[in-house]
Amino acid sequence: MILEEHSHLKATLNTWQLWGIAVGLVISGEYFGWSYGWATAGTLGFLVVTILVATMYAAFIFSFTELTTAIPHAGGPFAYAQRAFGNTGGYIAAAATLVEFVFAPPAIALAIGAYLHVQFLNLPPRNTAVLAYLLFMAINILGAHIAASFELIVTLFAIVELLVFMVVVAPGFKLTNFLARGWAGHDHFSSFTVAGMFAAVPFAIWFFLAIEGVAMAAEEVREPSRSIPIAYISGIATLLFLALGVMTFAGGVGNWNLLANINDPLPQAMKIIVGAKSGWLHMLVWLGLFGLVASLHGIIFGYSRQIFALARAGYLPAFLGKIHMRFRTPYLAILAGGTVGIAAIYSDTWIHFGGQPLTANIVTMSVLGALVMYIISMLALFRLRQTEPAMMRPFRTPLYPFLPIWTLLCAGVCLASLIYYNRLIAVLFSGLLTAGYLGLRLERTRRDRSD
Repeated sequence: MILEEHSHLKATLNTWQLWGIAVGLVISGEYFGWSYGWATAGTLGFLVVTILVATMYAAFIFSFTELTTAIPHAGGPFAYAQRAFGNTGGYIAAAATLVEFVFAPPAIALAIGAYLHVQFLNLPPRNTAVLAYLLFMAINILGAHIAASFELIVTLFAIVELLVFMVVVAPGFKLTNFLARGWAGHDHFSSFTVAGMFAAVPFAIWFFLAIEGVAMAAEEVREPSRSIPIAYISGIATLLFLALGVMTFAGGVGNWNLLANINDPLPQAMKIIVGAKSGWLHMLVWLGLFGLVASLHGIIFGYSRQIFALARAGYLPAFLGKIHMRFRTPYLAILAGGTVGIAAIYSDTWIHFGGQPLTANIVTMSVLGALVMYIISMLALFRLRQTEPAMMRPFRTPLYPFLPIWTLLCAGVCLASLIYYNRLIAVLFSGLLTAGYLGLRLERTRRDRSD
């Protein structure tokens, strides 16, 4: 049993650090992953999907901030759903969030390997991905303040690099390149385009996925009622600007089909403009790693807090809720999530899904978890407004109930399209959640009998 004084995380984070976490969690989505959406929707179709998804995220963030400031708990969505719907609701939110945050890092680590492979052709991408995992797990173990400060620094570098990318490729940008066959490989919008747009949904979500991870840091924020709203709102605005800029400039430098279905679209786009031996390209590869590092490091921070909170609440083995006596971090939770992620990096040697690259499948699995979590969080918001109207809410959702309703509608449509176009992954996702729930029930039955 963990002593009470060792079961809570220390509040050390300020507003800037929290903004760094909010943007850093997501910013790798601007570097890779999104270009898979071009393969099905084309540049124009994917642009429309991205704008619609952005409206969902804006509405979600304004709604989610109310929950995060009212219940500043390391469990984030799990804590909100449990308070609103009891243990079953808490489990669904917890399991979905775990899938999102545990499956996202392998995709990012693989992208780090791909970026470095551009610079060093003999460097195996998977081995590089594992080394990156181990390094940032270690940094997270060293302390929340150190981890958050590191996150802020690499996030700022990542933003600067994205701006540099836009400036360098701008002279080679041609609108005709971006528009060519932009409707799912055709010059005109059709029913075929609509199907491609629905299939591209998870890759538009990848632009913004995991910003909600700020909720997992809420317990470690000095002034949560002030810092969390600022971090969320400024964070989503920063990410939207960068997403639209990167996608537009990359799509206009040449044949955008060459950038679809790859893990390093930005270096390849810049190569078209400046050549393979340009110093600008090498700079992009090195500095571009900051964006991937920021997200990998930030999501490791997020999944560790989720695992820690679930262990503390009895949803996972109790030892995962232990805090390092010196560094005051959930070190076993960090190691547990990393073990799963490293296993996923090598899983494509014996697991294949629907002919898609491993990264695309990992992205899809992570997005499935996110959408389920978004839906149950919005339902928890409505429920708590009814059952606990007197709850202290430092931030109240503007335009309530329209923003959470819009989030629910968009998330529902996105989830339906994701399941339709990725049925095998959806079955695997459902199987993971069901197996986890049955395991939890059996364990609680065993504990009750032993008591």
